[in-house]
Amino acid sequence: MQLEMITQEPKTHPRPTPILFVHGAWHGAWCWAEHFLPYFAEHGYVSHALSLRGHGASEGNKHFRWTRLADYVDDVAQVVDQLPEPPILVGHSMGGQVVQKYLETHAAPAAVLLASVPVKGVLFTTLRMARNHPLIFMKVNLTMSLYPLIGTPALTRESFFSADMPDEILNTYFERLQDESYLAFLDMLIFKLPKPKKINTPLLILGAANDAIFHTNEIEATARAYNTQAEIFPGMAHDMMLEAGWQSVADRILEWLKTQTA
Repeated sequence: MQLEMITQEPKTHPRPTPILFVHGAWHGAWCWAEHFLPYFAEHGYVSHALSLRGHGASEGNKHFRWTRLADYVDDVAQVVDQLPEPPILVGHSMGGQVVQKYLETHAAPAAVLLASVPVKGVLFTTLRMARNHPLIFMKVNLTMSLYPLIGTPALTRESFFSADMPDEILNTYFERLQDESYLAFLDMLIFKLPKPKKINTPLLILGAANDAIFHTNEIEATARAYNTQAEIFPGMAHDMMLEAGWQSVADRILEWLKTQTA
């Protein structure tokens, strides 16, 4: 499988452990290239972001609707196998569930779940969307396309971004969003929920106080399942790597990594 990779390397003296960033639903590797890749490279990490199959410039569009979450896990495994050292994994939203499923059968030096799909899946998120936008939700299920849920700038802001994000920046991100696999959604809903007892990797679990996709109580429940404590960033929405406060999130990850890896 040909997968798009965006890589940024430090100018001098890279750390021995690289980082692999895994995007969420509707996104691609581009969402990490905005801020996180250059910032983590500046701090010494060889930083990679992949576009999962069917996303960005990766292969897999032909059968995208039938792509399963396990296929995305295979994509992460493929990229990890190509790297000279096992990477730290950072997964956002759906990417957080992909990372969790990967860690059930693979080791990693450390991992960060950023506004991740909770261990109990997307049931409550789905119910909220169905309540708030019943006609759109009906269209999603009739067409087996998730794009209508974020299909306008207003819906994109509602799901991912703070109310004060400038329209010109919001529109730039909106134009890069795409459809998501319906079967992957079903896997996140019921079929492929994470199994925390199978995971031994040290985890940092971060959430956003104003996240409309996964509420703070869901993020905190995920942390409890891994015997740790979630850290919630005030005044932030779901796309924590693109929000105005992205640097505070990145700095917290960097601080935590100092206690976990070389």
